[in-house]
Amino acid sequence: MMSGLPLDQAKHEVGRARLLAELHTMLDAVRGMHTQLTPFEWVRYLAPEGEYQRGVQAILLDKITGSVDRYREFDRYYLPREKHLDERWVNICTAQLQGKELPPIQVYKVGELYFVKDGNHRVSVARRRGQKYIDASIIELNVSVPPEKGDSLHQMIIKGEYAHFLRATGLHTLLPHDDILFTTPGRYAKLLEHIRARQYYLDRRPGRSCPVTWPEAVESWYRRLYSRIVENIRHHEVMHRFPGRTEADLYLWIMDHRYFLSEKEGHDVGSEAATLDFARHHAPRLHRRVATRLQLAWQGQTARLNG
Repeated sequence: MMSGLPLDQAKHEVGRARLLAELHTMLDAVRGMHTQLTPFEWVRYLAPEGEYQRGVQAILLDKITGSVDRYREFDRYYLPREKHLDERWVNICTAQLQGKELPPIQVYKVGELYFVKDGNHRVSVARRRGQKYIDASIIELNVSVPPEKGDSLHQMIIKGEYAHFLRATGLHTLLPHDDILFTTPGRYAKLLEHIRARQYYLDRRPGRSCPVTWPEAVESWYRRLYSRIVENIRHHEVMHRFPGRTEADLYLWIMDHRYFLSEKEGHDVGSEAATLDFARHHAPRLHRRVATRLQLAWQGQTARLNG
């Protein structure tokens, strides 16, 4: 039979938890941030290749970022947002206060993050009571490009496209490489076109006695085209003129600009000249760069507060 003290304490705690959730919702609305947990359904965009049972382990509660089907009922701090959750929450909290052992939760592990399959209320109570770890039965999904805490659906889609690109090229097995991430979906198909063009070019070089293999073309593209432009971007500190963009974004733009300049000049102008000319003529104006940096700084500060 439940003792009165733990039950009263649990009821008090759930009331405070929901009040705090409401406060977070208001603050997040002001900050322009999403308030709910990450839906597990977004993980499908990361193109997982298989799942593996990892047994029961103690996991960090801070690494739990989403839920399979309860992502609307708890905020991203796992505070309960709806009154109908109170009874279940109070029962679990009371059981913990009485020292009863609860069964492990069930989670999907994706990269270093976890999504709750069963046990959302247990996670909520544990976090509210200041626990650091919780026992979990883990199903791990194998993904080439793991998510990060706070990733948006937009970022998940781009990472999924990157995973498909890595499978299509085998780049991750051929040589060490920096991450190639865009800020806009749909760009990896363009990279595959560049690799095919590189293969075609290498096949027709004088003295070539056998066809160029796909792995050879991928490695040549990365070393001779992509890496060289990235080196030029870094050497000439071009990125600071394009806040909010990535090196991969600039690579595609500079390659198009290189083609334009080469057609205009009647000869290949090279990657360095194309990089410098693109930065000189196509960087956003100073006031736009400042505005973008301020916006990014605000988003970064908000993300740190939310973390």
